[in-house]
Amino acid sequence: MSEAAAVEERVEEQTDAYAEGSLDEPGGVEPPAPVETPRPEAPTANVLKGRIKVADEVVEKVAALAALEIPGVADLGGDFERAFESVRDRIGVGSKRATQGVQARIQDQQVSVDVTIVIVYGHVVMDVATEVKVNVARSVSRMLGMRVVEVNVTVDDVRLPGQDSPAEAAPAA
Repeated sequence: MSEAAAVEERVEEQTDAYAEGSLDEPGGVEPPAPVETPRPEAPTANVLKGRIKVADEVVEKVAALAALEIPGVADLGGDFERAFESVRDRIGVGSKRATQGVQARIQDQQVSVDVTIVIVYGHVVMDVATEVKVNVARSVSRMLGMRVVEVNVTVDDVRLPGQDSPAEAAPAA
């Protein structure tokens, strides 16, 4: 007997038992087990077509935030970038770029990052730079799922005590 015929017979038995009122009594006909219909499985990432492209700016933001997490990093960017941001801040045009001092290149799911930092006076430069290098590589790798092949850290300046930002260091006009 085919599966469809068996299900049809069980439905008829259940209908008859319900009409007689014996469905609720012990020994009555039990409802048929639900018939499972095969579902198509969701496609896996290996089978599903399409591309994922991560912009260089995304890597740069992640790297910048990772660098700023390290104690002893006062700011990001070289002299020119920080001077430009200081002027923009004074005249009130725009806001600080989140990727200042960071440049990333993605090629074949491999990332190389250049970070320019300013160190707070009193911290050991090599220790801070090494921590920045490791944290940037770890964060980019973990958050973006890409292999970090290179992190270059350039220490451009030292922030002196009491010098909170470049705008405060310059004399007010």
